[in-house]
Amino acid sequence: MKYLEPGNGKTKQGYLWVVSKPGKEACFHWYPSRAAACLEKIIPVDFSGIMQCDGYAAYPAFARERDITLAGCWAHARRGFHEALEYAPQQAGWIVRQIQHLYWIEKHLRQIKAGPCLREAVRASQSRPVVERIHKAILRWKSKHRFLPQSVMGKAIEYALGQWRALSVYLADGRVEIDNNLVENAIRPTALGKKNWLFFGGETMGERGAIIYTIIESCRRHGVDPFLYLRDVLTRLP
Repeated sequence: MKYLEPGNGKTKQGYLWVVSKPGKEACFHWYPSRAAACLEKIIPVDFSGIMQCDGYAAYPAFARERDITLAGCWAHARRGFHEALEYAPQQAGWIVRQIQHLYWIEKHLRQIKAGPCLREAVRASQSRPVVERIHKAILRWKSKHRFLPQSVMGKAIEYALGQWRALSVYLADGRVEIDNNLVENAIRPTALGKKNWLFFGGETMGERGAIIYTIIESCRRHGVDPFLYLRDVLTRLP
């Protein structure tokens, strides 16, 4: 997210970091950096357990210093293979269909409002065999040098294998989602918004923007009209 740098009419790059507890609010944090040190300020020092995220390199380094298990995102893993459909339609198409099976299972679990225990049991019996098929296939392609490492398909395979342990976490814990889309969906309005407003007015404005986005997204998740909420709060606050 760009922000204005006073004095010379230029912009710098800042970042909105978004965290969310499944079924709860989303919280936006603003930093002019993408360094792993930002996580030290965002994640409480006493937090331990599972943190779901994409494959950004800052997360493994942070998790190693804490008692944290990283859960991967199948939506991000799928993206690479979807982009490779044009170049390896047979192999990439097969992977995409297998991942679609995983999502069909999750859709059914949501429809029957399955709890963590049932989700864990169904994933063990239905999802795990699919995941193992995918793993065997991409390992075979890699061992036989089927695709060049720098090709679109090669990069998709490398990403998936590099994330494999994290991608498998959701199979053994029914509390974990198959992907990080709850946060991705919270981020989407900022990506759409900046096409209209282009940048924050300054570095400190980024923090104010993060607060506003936190309020708006939390209202949305609770089914509250943000305008009515803000009007009520700001009217009574003085």
